[in-house]
Amino acid sequence: MPPTDSSLNITQTKFLLGTAEREMLTGHHGLVVWMTGLSGAGKSSIAVGLDHHLNRQRHLSYILDGDNLRSGLCMDLSFSEQDRSENIRRAGEVAKLMAEAGLIVICALISPFAMDRKKVRESCDKSAVPFMEVFINAPLEVCEQRDPKKLYQRARAGSIPGFTGIDSPYEAPVNPEVELRTDLHSLDDCIRHLAANITKRTALEG
Repeated sequence: MPPTDSSLNITQTKFLLGTAEREMLTGHHGLVVWMTGLSGAGKSSIAVGLDHHLNRQRHLSYILDGDNLRSGLCMDLSFSEQDRSENIRRAGEVAKLMAEAGLIVICALISPFAMDRKKVRESCDKSAVPFMEVFINAPLEVCEQRDPKKLYQRARAGSIPGFTGIDSPYEAPVNPEVELRTDLHSLDDCIRHLAANITKRTALEG
């Protein structure tokens, strides 16, 4: 975003405790785990199970869930393309700050547009925050069969215009760090596979 007049008067505060010191306290590196996929693909289920699994292993994690964020931080945003992008930007900035505190931040958002996800990655890279894109992959027909929130049913009936996968596009990741086929593998298998990747990525050297 271009700088505004007010942003020119901002000076960021420098903290006495850096990311490395915070990671010594948590016992692992911070990481943004960005889970993207269609509604019904299994993002929230994997996020909840992963969070539980990691914390049982003494890896400190926290979930940023799309619906939860829209109940508070992003409650002022609509589902227009512009507001969807702003929703992802806000979530990405919060996730980055939490990762700088040494947490493993599990972001479960549809985030349908590749450019928005790229911007989050670039923002993390700029701050030297590790970023892992995870494609929660299930075919549209499988997601429609699951339809836990009856959203596809309502979208097909025309009561939810601009619904991702129906009349708004989903741009699948091309080279995600991890891809989980939730139509082919069990929830537990997906969680274990992702957790193994995360613990390897976040292990402190030595």
